[in-house]
Amino acid sequence: MLGFAELKHALDELGLAGRPVIAHASLKKFGTIQGGAESVKQALLLSFISVIVPTFTYKTMITPEVGPPNNGITYGSGKDGNKMAERFHPQMPPDKMMGSLPNAFVYDKDAVRTSHPILSFAGIRADKYLKAQTLFSPLAPIGALAEADGWVLLLNVDHSVNTSIHYGEKLAGRRQFVRWALLADRVVECPGFPGDSSGFNAIEEHLLPYTRRVDLDGGAFIQAVPLKRLLDVIVEVIKKDPLALLCQRTDCERCNTVRNM
Repeated sequence: MLGFAELKHALDELGLAGRPVIAHASLKKFGTIQGGAESVKQALLLSFISVIVPTFTYKTMITPEVGPPNNGITYGSGKDGNKMAERFHPQMPPDKMMGSLPNAFVYDKDAVRTSHPILSFAGIRADKYLKAQTLFSPLAPIGALAEADGWVLLLNVDHSVNTSIHYGEKLAGRRQFVRWALLADRVVECPGFPGDSSGFNAIEEHLLPYTRRVDLDGGAFIQAVPLKRLLDVIVEVIKKDPLALLCQRTDCERCNTVRNM
């Protein structure tokens, strides 16, 4: 069983005391961890000055019959999915694919959660970063965190879940998309929706010189990358190769849209 002290020691080894972070995590490789996601949250809060996590809710999304062209979506294809869509509310749990850590933040009395109906973030001692988000700039908290010399923290996960890479794509001029979500009283248009992330591990080799990593028992690991350098590298890579970091799936509508444009 991984104890709190061991996890805290591993975080301290990164040498990032006093820095703000955005954290992504899968707790499975930790095995049985004493206190579960709550202990991981507390270890993060004791190690860093501010912590934010994505708390995305894709279950609010609907697909309209018509919409703007070149939008990486098949209009009219969501009839069954639209029936199951849920209306966003501030206490809506993050999608299960986000893992258990975001839940520990959403329901913490000291946490603040943004109100974006699809791409919300939650954080503690992170209000100044979270307030940067708008409906038109959903990933702006990442930019605000970068300006404060923040870091991306990956606990047992790779870059395919690194949301900050999407912000780098935006900075590089890569096409963003429009999606739609249910609120309590209406459907709202959500611009700035990012592309697919399953090709993001191609960035790893470019980030190795800037990555700090701590390995734990059982194959568990924690790695961290400085946000400013991450964003610079992504922009450099995409400017050099406009198709960089796209996935190879032939049925990926978003990546195919980027290629075709």
